[in-house]
Amino acid sequence: MAKEAFVNGFLSVFMHVGLTLVLLVYLPIVFACRALGRLLVRPFVSGEDLRGKVVLVTGASSGIGEHLVYEYAKKGACVALTARTEIALRAVAKTARDLGAPDVLVVPADITKVDDAKRAVEETVAHFGKLNHLVANAGIWSSCFFEEITNITAFHNVIDLNFWGAVYPTYFALPYLKASRGNIVVTSSVAGRVPTARMSFYNASKGAVIRFYETLRAELGSHVRVTILTPGYVVSNLTMGKGIQKDGHVGIDEEARDINVGPLPVGKTETLAKVVVAAVRRGDYYVTWPGWYWPFHMVMCTAPELVDWFSRTFYVSKSSDHDGDALSKKILEAVGGKKFLYPKTIRSHAIAAS
Repeated sequence: MAKEAFVNGFLSVFMHVGLTLVLLVYLPIVFACRALGRLLVRPFVSGEDLRGKVVLVTGASSGIGEHLVYEYAKKGACVALTARTEIALRAVAKTARDLGAPDVLVVPADITKVDDAKRAVEETVAHFGKLNHLVANAGIWSSCFFEEITNITAFHNVIDLNFWGAVYPTYFALPYLKASRGNIVVTSSVAGRVPTARMSFYNASKGAVIRFYETLRAELGSHVRVTILTPGYVVSNLTMGKGIQKDGHVGIDEEARDINVGPLPVGKTETLAKVVVAAVRRGDYYVTWPGWYWPFHMVMCTAPELVDWFSRTFYVSKSSDHDGDALSKKILEAVGGKKFLYPKTIRSHAIAAS
């Protein structure tokens, strides 16, 4: 017991001293170097030349994945597109060619199925002869109180798509990415860092993505770069309200969207895609956009009780039977926020028309 107490006491002192040094010495130096780099170096460094590189994008039929395809195409990359909807993929492929992609491959697949994920990677390599970037982007949203779920088994789909839908193609792509010293780009979410009420399964899946790929980055070292995306709200199926409902079916629930997005601005997916590809070319570890979401990460690390208070105050109504009581939605409606915070494409009439 005495030996155990001594060891634990020593490690406690050591770690606290280490933390103090990190906060007082390491972080100020790092922040200063990063600031200088952004001011003096970044404007003159374009990063990796993507011309002729081969990029496989999952979830490429819409939203973030679609616009990442377009951004890679503009940089001269060859792109392979995979999602379940072939018609939508064909339309994205045509636009990618028009934007400058030398070659485009369409691979309809359900990447939650291990055989489909393997086939998507193998068809890409068979067609292009190599693989330089894997963009694991496919995902689905869910928003409801955990205790209100009436079909709990259906929520396996959130984990299957958001987590395994990234891990499966990564597993099969890794040998080719190591051979090309390539890059894995994976879409998580701010929700993976900062838990928001009503999104328990979505938050869990995105948090798992972050931890898995941080671990993978440590294992791979410099052989394969790993860039983790933690975007805020942008135009996508999520901000249209599309996701798994409490009864397990996939549908559109704008009321749930209005509560979870609330009075926060919804950004343009095109802008996010430009920011992401620029960051990937530089070899950045993380991409959080818009940048004002970063303080949430810091608060979560240093004062998680404030995040809990914020989440409960804004997203949990006094009566869980009446969603309209949620403060986030009250603020949105009081200021008429949809008109200037939500792009036209995700407002009610636009969703109905689509």
